[in-house]
Amino acid sequence: MHSSDTTGTVRSWYFTLHTQEPLTPEQNDIMDTHDVFADSFIGRVQGPGFTDFVCYYDTETLTEAIAEILALVEYVPGVLIRSVELNPFDLENNNMATAAVVRPPD
Repeated sequence: MHSSDTTGTVRSWYFTLHTQEPLTPEQNDIMDTHDVFADSFIGRVQGPGFTDFVCYYDTETLTEAIAEILALVEYVPGVLIRSVELNPFDLENNNMATAAVVRPPD
């Protein structure tokens, strides 16, 4: 898309992708050495039994941001995303907070 074709406002999106399984050492090596991960759009949070990707992307819509990050994740064979977590603050900041989007119970 050319910048002259855009009609919306570019927003900053922050979200977390939860993987189905923790990354293997080989998958971590790919993320550590592949050029597409050098721009810091994706950060890894790892612990016993899990890997999460903390993501940041500037685009018009949340759907576009998630699609762009998922396209990067495809460079790592075998990684499956279980869920996407959105921060309630980010939804409010981007004027997307509605009665249909509620915080999970504490």
